[in-house]
Amino acid sequence: MSLFSFIKNAGTAIFGVKSSRAEKAAEEAAAELKREEAAAARLEETVEDLQLKVENLNIHIDDDKATVTGAAYDQSTREKVVLVVGNSEGIATVDDMMTVTHTEPEAQFHTVVSGDSLSKIAKHYYGDAMKYPVIFEANKPMLTNPDKIYPGQVLRIPNIKG
Repeated sequence: MSLFSFIKNAGTAIFGVKSSRAEKAAEEAAAELKREEAAAARLEETVEDLQLKVENLNIHIDDDKATVTGAAYDQSTREKVVLVVGNSEGIATVDDMMTVTHTEPEAQFHTVVSGDSLSKIAKHYYGDAMKYPVIFEANKPMLTNPDKIYPGQVLRIPNIKG
């Protein structure tokens, strides 16, 4: 007997006919869809775990864009849901399609940069660094410690009177 040489990646696959490029692309697209659906389900579970009241919450992820629908209890809850979704790795934009059951003024948003602290942010928005607890409370339960913010994180800055 002799040793025969073959082209390694040519011919029929061992476990059936080799997939075409189109079939492989379709398989990859289906796998990506499953990953996006799983990520959306995890985000919905996180919103529920944080006890944010949203009726008929639905999160759909397409590449790096998340679309959120449902009826939030109030504006604060709506904004917190957007932050939970948007502050997740892999999400670049959030299309907020939620409605609000109990209206209230909208908050501003602040993207944390290196060197920021809640007191520095409070000084910027409210003119008083000692109002940092307002920002901390407005971002609960996502924030668990006023000293644990990070660059790139987006925070709610509620409107306050006086």
